[in-house]
Amino acid sequence: MESPFFETILPTLGFDDETERVARDLNRDGFAVFRFDDAALEQRAERIKAHLGGLFDAVGWRRDEWPLGVGRRYFDFWRHDADVAAIAANQTVIRLLGDLYGRSAFPFQTLNFPVGSQQHYHSDAVHFSSVPERFMCGVWLALEDVHEDAGPLVYYPGSHRWPIVYNDQIGVRIAGTTTSRDQTMYEPYWRAMVETSGARPRHFLPKKGEALIWSANLLHGGAPQRDPTRTRWSQVTHYFFADCCYTTPMLSDTAIGRPFVREMVDIASGRHVPNVYVDVPLSDVERLAADPAPPPDFDADRYLALNPDVAAAVARRATTAIDHYRLHGVKEGRRYR
Repeated sequence: MESPFFETILPTLGFDDETERVARDLNRDGFAVFRFDDAALEQRAERIKAHLGGLFDAVGWRRDEWPLGVGRRYFDFWRHDADVAAIAANQTVIRLLGDLYGRSAFPFQTLNFPVGSQQHYHSDAVHFSSVPERFMCGVWLALEDVHEDAGPLVYYPGSHRWPIVYNDQIGVRIAGTTTSRDQTMYEPYWRAMVETSGARPRHFLPKKGEALIWSANLLHGGAPQRDPTRTRWSQVTHYFFADCCYTTPMLSDTAIGRPFVREMVDIASGRHVPNVYVDVPLSDVERLAADPAPPPDFDADRYLALNPDVAAAVARRATTAIDHYRLHGVKEGRRYR
C-alpha cells in the first residue's frame, strides 16, 4: 500500500472494484472506510456493551476523568470476551489485509472504548513497528452510531507518508537510562509536522458496523468529547503481518542496532508468531553473521539440484539455498558443484 511502485503493482493483483477502492484510499490518504462483514455483529456489539458496560463507572468517569480530557479503554479484552476475540479474528478482514499488504495478517492487540479516547494525535509506528517498516495497521470498528459530540476518531489524511520518527531524532536514548517513556515525548514533533505541512484533521462519524483501516504512520487520535453523557462504543484491533521482525521503537535505540523486539501471539490462532529478518528467524541472524561467506563459485541452482531435501525446504519457503549452505551445508559437507 505504501510502495513507490503502487500504480505499477496494483493492476497486476486482480482486485475486485471494492478492494481496489480500499487500496487506492489507503495509498492516497493512509486510511480507508469499509463495511465490517459479520452477520452476528449486532448481537456481538450488544454483548460487548453489556459485558464492558458493567465494568465502566460512567458517573465516576464524568466526575473525575472527563474534565481532565481522559478517556477510558479496555486493553486486550480478547483474552476475556469471545466476541472481542471474534471481531479481531474476523476472516474477511484478515483476508482483505493480506491482499492489500501482500503478506498474511494476524491480529495481536485489541482496545475497546465505551467513550471517546480524547487522546492526542499520534502515530502507531512509535508503539508498534516492523522490519521491514510499515507492515502494521489498525482497524477501528463502530459498535454504535458515533455522534460528533462523543469524541470521534480524528485523523490527518496523508500523514502516513511522513517519515517515521525515531528516538535519536528527538534527542532520546534508551541505553544507559531508566526514565519511563511514553508518546508525549514525540508530540512536539507531530504538532510541528502538522503546522508545517498545513495538514487538516478529519473526524470519523460512522454508523454501527462501519470500520476504518489506517496505516502504521497515520496521525490519529480522539477528538475532545463535548458531551460526557454520550457513549462511543468501538473496538480497535491492531494487526501485524507475517515474516517480519516486530519492535517497539519507543523502547529502542534503532539507529545503533538495539531494537526492542516484541514477542507476538496471533489472537486468531493463539500461536506464537516468530520474529523473522529477511526470511531467516531472528534467532539465527547472529549465527549467520558469524558464519563464513559462501565460496565465490557457489551456484544456488546447482546446490538445490544436488540436494533435493534442501530444494523441498526452499519450495516450502522454510529457507533459501544460500542460507541453508551457510547455516548447515558447509558443516555437513554438502556438494554445491
